[in-house]
Amino acid sequence: MKLNYQRTILVGLAFLTISAFWQMYDFYIPLILKYTFAMSDTVAGVIMSADNITALILLPLFGILSDRTKTRIGRRMPFILVGTILAALSITAIPYAAQTQNLPVFLTALAAVLIAMAVYRSPAVALMPDITPKPLRSAGNAVINLMGALGGALILLLNAFLAPNVSSPAQANYWPIFLVTAGIMLTGTLILLLTINEPQLVKEMRQTSAALGIDIEEAAENPVQVKTTLSAAEKKSMALLLASIALWFTGYNAVTTAFSKYAVARLGMTEGQASLILMVAVIAAVIAFIPVGIISTRIGRKKSIMFGIVLLTLDFGSAAFYTAYSPLMFGTFALAGFAWAAINVNSLPMVLEMSKGESLGKYTGYYYTSSMAAQVITPILSGALLEHVGYFTLLPYAAFFIGLSFLTMSMVRHGDTKPIAPASPLQAFDAGD
Repeated sequence: MKLNYQRTILVGLAFLTISAFWQMYDFYIPLILKYTFAMSDTVAGVIMSADNITALILLPLFGILSDRTKTRIGRRMPFILVGTILAALSITAIPYAAQTQNLPVFLTALAAVLIAMAVYRSPAVALMPDITPKPLRSAGNAVINLMGALGGALILLLNAFLAPNVSSPAQANYWPIFLVTAGIMLTGTLILLLTINEPQLVKEMRQTSAALGIDIEEAAENPVQVKTTLSAAEKKSMALLLASIALWFTGYNAVTTAFSKYAVARLGMTEGQASLILMVAVIAAVIAFIPVGIISTRIGRKKSIMFGIVLLTLDFGSAAFYTAYSPLMFGTFALAGFAWAAINVNSLPMVLEMSKGESLGKYTGYYYTSSMAAQVITPILSGALLEHVGYFTLLPYAAFFIGLSFLTMSMVRHGDTKPIAPASPLQAFDAGD
């Protein structure tokens, strides 16, 4: 049994569009809030948490709704298509509002685009496990995250050409990067729609699962009707796993949300330099995703995550000692990208490993509920620390919360890889393609 990489890459186009949007959003919205609308770091942190509040409420809802949807093009595709179109249209109002310094229009456009993104994020992420048997989902998630990283890297690369490097940030022209991002989202979704037959691929996955005896719920003709619950031990592992996810997102999201401001205000860097530093982390993750997915399938998801937690904690802790721009930062953030890949590739598959029946959208919603709950709190808390204590607090804050996740993750006992025995001795030497 081998992962179909070509098909998984095409499915990953949905996540590429999502990551491209959020890379642009996390980089430019804090700058617009600070320089165009002259907001304090605390108020900006509250607004930056709005996407996470929206996601906390809507992602589980749309995950469950997509589980229960049945159309000619599938369960997930309608949400992906509608959400992308609405988001791309809403994006165009943000640079207009910034250019005219119209705060009501800006906030309205921001709300519209955040709702639109929530419509399709859970369905887009659930599409990969929908068509991928459980033992291959770490490798499949590696490909999906690779596509997401490429989306983020693409935006960071475009920043080098489209970033509004002007003497007065309040007068910056954000039209080019916002319009290009909208174009990337629409193009990726169109390719996905034309190349992926969701109902047929879901049917093939169920037949494969039935043939291999992987999971009776996966193989059922009408698995949504299969009523199963987690055991007490599984529920405990799920709670600890979701707590771990919340903790490492509390730390990591603080850095990704505030790094552009941190780099400019504390390290004296330009926006272009800050973008390049982040791009190095993304490139490192891109390089690591596929090897990490393969290694995780063999040594286990939990061990891979624990390694990533330790490395990322030490990395952010050491990065806190930089007080000015240094070329060594490229190496530091490259390690951060590798560590995040080890964590991110395996966390969602661990949650989905405990899913029962045709409830992948719901369990994907659980994953996002945990991660988004953390990301609701962390922009506000870290923003208050930046404003009232100092910008030096950002990286120690991140290292502290990521380090805490080591304790909760060490007590998780379920959700690890369950490899399928090869059908023949020769098949044991088939490493896949």
